[in-house]
Formats: sequence, structure tokens, C-alpha cells
Amino acid sequence: MQITRLIDRVLRGEIRVPGFQRAFVWEPNRAALLMDSIYKGYPFGSILLWRTRTQLKTEKDLGSFQLPEPEVDYPIDYVLDGQQRITSIFSTFQTTLTSDVEDPEVWLPIYYDFEAKSDAQDSQFQALAKENVDPSRHFPLSVFFDPVEFANKQREHDLSNDRLREIVLVQSKFAGTLIPVETFIEEDRTSVAIVFERVNRLGVQLDTFQLLTAWTWSEEFDLQQKFADLSERFEAFGFDEIGTDNDLMLKCASTVLRMDPSPTALIDINGAEVRDKFEVIVKSLERTVDFLRTELQVRHLKFLPFPGLLIPLCAYFSRKQSTGVSRGHKEVLSRWFWRTAFTHRYSGNPSIRIKQDVQQAIALREGKPSDLDDIPAEISTDFYTENAFNNRTVATKTFILQLASHAPRSFIGGGAIQLEDVLAEPNRREYHHCFPKAYIAKLDTDPANNVGAIANFAFLNRSENREISDKAPSEYKKLMGDNVNEILISQLLPENLFSDDFDTFVESRANMLVDDALKLME
Repeated sequence: MQITRLIDRVLRGEIRVPGFQRAFVWEPNRAALLMDSIYKGYPFGSILLWRTRTQLKTEKDLGSFQLPEPEVDYPIDYVLDGQQRITSIFSTFQTTLTSDVEDPEVWLPIYYDFEAKSDAQDSQFQALAKENVDPSRHFPLSVFFDPVEFANKQREHDLSNDRLREIVLVQSKFAGTLIPVETFIEEDRTSVAIVFERVNRLGVQLDTFQLLTAWTWSEEFDLQQKFADLSERFEAFGFDEIGTDNDLMLKCASTVLRMDPSPTALIDINGAEVRDKFEVIVKSLERTVDFLRTELQVRHLKFLPFPGLLIPLCAYFSRKQSTGVSRGHKEVLSRWFWRTAFTHRYSGNPSIRIKQDVQQAIALREGKPSDLDDIPAEISTDFYTENAFNNRTVATKTFILQLASHAPRSFIGGGAIQLEDVLAEPNRREYHHCFPKAYIAKLDTDPANNVGAIANFAFLNRSENREISDKAPSEYKKLMGDNVNEILISQLLPENLFSDDFDTFVESRANMLVDDALKLME
């Protein structure tokens, strides 16, 4: 197929990109290298099209261009292989559609460089932003197939006879290029998915999510869209990122379908099985999120110490889905959760431990012997005194959930803190120093240099923090009303907070937190 024919067919809506294809990922310079290969006659790969008379419900744009609707009752050719090449060629040469995109990370126009070295290795084509174009040196490929504009550009650039001859010869190379195209005619969607998967195994590897999307796809089932729908479903509960984290979703899906959280366990799975059991996966995730919210006060995925904690829970809830959770099972699951979080058990490369936990969680649910919570439960005061408060760290997330489990009360007024609001957004600053930094700074000596330690933090909103300001604890105690004891108990704070002795307070608080952590881990 000639380049002009390819562009024309795309513009007529006859060549389109199916929804199960990955997005356009080539960098502009790679597209420029493709032009150099075409110009020099190097092999640049073929294009595989799937011809069907039925338009798909889910399609992708071609790069940054929104394609026109196809003509009525005309066969459509969907790109199974070669999307990156087609997109690069179309974006380089077409002049009918407009795009506002000029992002060095996405797309830039391609130019022929008159001054580039002419040899077998170096490219004579460049992707350039407008401000980097030198009209005396760079000629745009976008006008190559528009005779009027091609002539106008020659005059605008005031080319010498040698360069005029050079650019005409370059243009003729592209005009005479034939793009290898193979057309696969098939109406059976399963066969199409298999062909797509095999082609991509032979060429540049897609990731497991893209492959699974390909071979589970049907007109009624698009895995990418299903994941996006899950994101919307869980958004109100603070877990919308589940649907956008393809790796985490695949591990949950693999756990439900294969009792193995490794996405590679899905490589040989039948697409129909994924489609048939997808609602089981959805229900497993729903019950997992509900358990995390109601039993462990996790109101947002980012408060989960390790995202991998979702996976064994998802395994547990994938079985006996019409059955409730007994008190004994809740205790086992909670012990396992706290022990894994406090001991950082899923740090590093936890795949083996997660897989073991998946199998033990399923055994627990099925009433078989299980040692899911048989984890050494050790913790010292260093956890609270040596770790600085940072809500992106495992230690801090675990601490926040630990306090949340005690229905904390507001520092000023003593009202119940609405965890639904406080823990709905990780970036909200709803926790502050018990010994204010400004107060510590006023002291002649810094008593411990760990004012930022976890042990010196509690649930404290911005307005309360401003009211406390730089006051000593003994001074802001007057603002706390008559229920000081209830506030202290709910926030795991010792009474010696109000003695204004920072070192003594940190030591007592850390010991209280350790005792409580051991109770949670039992």
C-alpha cells in the first residue's frame, strides 16, 4: 500500500485502532528513525489488519488524532500489528486533521536535515519543536504529499538548485514506497484475539495486562474498560486506584482464578474463563474493600501499608461468597494484617510471602488448617521513636490506622473524629505534633532531636493546630475542655503529656503504642 493510500484510508475511517490495543508509545525521535529507514530502503516491518463488517464498541484514537466515523456498510480494517508505524506515518504526512499536540514526549513534526551526514548509520531526519527549526536547513515532511504546499515550501526556503534537486529526490523516495500490508479477514472474535496475542508474542513484548486484554476481549467484554469501571465503582470508597493499578488488579485476578498472585499464571488461561468469572473477581474486591473499611478503618488505598495486603484478602473473599465472616476468622485476618504491617513483612520483594498467604487465606475460608496469622509479632519502641512521621511510609500508615482503630476524639472539644473525612484523602494534614515544633524551638536546648518522630503525633486538624500554635501542652490543656481523659485514651496519649517534659513524654507514649500494637497483633 502506498503512503498516500494509507493516509486516505485512515481519513475515510476505513483503518481504525481497536480498543484492546495499547496506546501510541513511540517517542518522536523513533518516528524520525522510521522515516530514515523508509528513505534508505531498510526493512521497517509490515502491518497486519483485521477486516470486519462490524464496528467495535471500543476504539482508540490514532495517536493524537480523533478519527472520523467510517462510511456506512463499508468493511473496516482494524490494526492488529503495526499501530506504532501507521501512527507515525499518518502523523508525519497527513495535512487534513489538526492536532494541538507538540510535546517532545508525545509528538513533534519530522524534518529532513540537509546538513545531516549521509551514511548508513546516522539519521537524516529529525523530530523538532518549532523553535528549533532552521528554515535554511530543515524541510518539513508534512508537505510531501501536498503538491501546492510542497512547491510553496521550496520557494519559502529559497532552496539552491542542488538542495531543490535533493528534496525532490527525497520526496520521490517516499512517494514510491510501498508499505507491506497483510489483511486478516475473520468475524470470529476469539480467533482475532488469539492472532493478536501471537503476533505480539513474536514481536515486541506487550505486558501481561495487554496480552490478557487481547485474549479475553469480545465485543461485550473489554478488560481495560472493566478495570476503568471498577475504578469508578470504588471511587466513593477511596479505592478508585484499584482499577487504575493494572499490576495490582492482575494479581488479584490471578489469585481468584489460579490461587497464584503472579500475573504470569494467567498466560495460558482461557479468555472465556476470565469473562465468566470476572464478577467473582469484582465481588472479591468489593468484600475486601468493605472488610478493610469496617474492620481496619482503611478509608483510602494509599493508607494501606502495603498494596499487596489486598491480595490475600481478595483470595479469602473469592471463596464462599454468599457466606458471612465469622468472628474467629475476623480475628485471624486482623492479626495477620497487623503483624504483616508492624513487622514490614511485605517489604522488598514479597511475592513468595504473598503467595503463601494467598494459599493460607483460601484454606482458612474453606475451613481447612491454616497458619495465615502464624507470624512472629515483635515490635520495639524504636518503631515510634526512630521513624519520622511521613504519611508515605509503611510505619506512618500503620500508626495512623492504629490510632484510627481507637475511635480518636478531637483535641479541642473532644468530639468524635470523622474518619470518613479525615482518612478519605491522604494529602490532608489532619495529624500534627503533640509537642508543637514552635514550642520546642523556643526551648534553650533541643531535648531529643526527634520532634518529628511518630510518637510525637496525634490526630489534630489544621484549625486545632493553629489554635494550639506554639503553646506548651500544659497551656493548651485549658482548651481541651472537661473530657481530657477520654481524649488522651482515644489517642493513646499518656497523662505526662502535660508535664511539658518532651523526653519523658516520648518514652511513655512509645511504650503505650507498643503495648497497644502487641494487643492488636495478640
